[in-house]
Amino acid sequence: MRAARYHEYGGTDTLVVEQAPDPLPGPGEIRVRVAAAGVNPVDWKVRDGSVRDFLPVDLPAIPGRDAVGLVDMTGEGVTSVDIGDRVFGLGGVTGATAELAVLSAWAPAPAAWSDEEAAGAGLASVTALGGLRALGRLEGRTLLVEGAAGGVGGAAVEIARALGATVIGTASERNHAYLASLGAVPVTYGAGLAERLTGLAPNGVDLVLDAAASGSLPDLVEIAGGPDRVVTVADHVNAERLGVRVANAVNDSALLAEAAALGEQGRYVPRIDRTYPLEEIAQAHAHSERGHVRGKIVILL
Repeated sequence: MRAARYHEYGGTDTLVVEQAPDPLPGPGEIRVRVAAAGVNPVDWKVRDGSVRDFLPVDLPAIPGRDAVGLVDMTGEGVTSVDIGDRVFGLGGVTGATAELAVLSAWAPAPAAWSDEEAAGAGLASVTALGGLRALGRLEGRTLLVEGAAGGVGGAAVEIARALGATVIGTASERNHAYLASLGAVPVTYGAGLAERLTGLAPNGVDLVLDAAASGSLPDLVEIAGGPDRVVTVADHVNAERLGVRVANAVNDSALLAEAAALGEQGRYVPRIDRTYPLEEIAQAHAHSERGHVRGKIVILL
């Protein structure tokens, strides 16, 4: 199969497109013929070696964790899908940006979602849902999402809105119209946020989801009125110091199915910043590394 790979840790120049062995699904896994794969910040952090102490990989490695495609092989014990079913989901830390990928968690891809949208939904939706679930009941409450214009933040905005929350989202001013289109009340992040929120949430903010890891966690705890009202999916270092709960992304088919159900209802549509062909995997990673991504970056195969 054709795949993007890197044979050593390093910059985007380590990425090549070449022939690689076809993967085989293990028990409880499936293999899909990939139509599109997502690009996430963790992909280039794994590739450049900056997280190798806790996310080591065997080299050569294929970047990517989430993908959409048609099932072409099932592992032992899998009875929930048929060959040819269109699914989206998650595999290991690596392996998705190839013609064939093994998934350990999946759900039927909503017919209303394009391949690009379905490819962008996997990691973003389970991360957002994990963080929102950790916050508890959302209906009737005011939620602040820090870093709301990114892939996880945008998913959190739409899903929280679908679950009955009033959502205020932080982003740079250039992304305010985008946040409004997701259903959030936009506000500029950074110094003075608490004062800006006074007029937007006169009764205060009930809950906070941090999807930015911008160093703002102490301020977010103060805004929410305590660490028990804040969850971060991004800032592990400050979370431990402040007593804030961390919600890590997990390969959970139930969370993917929940996201898909909202997609079928038209209440969650993964937003795509830009797509790239497989041959431009290096440019896609460089785009992600530069930041300021609105939604998800996706590779088309």
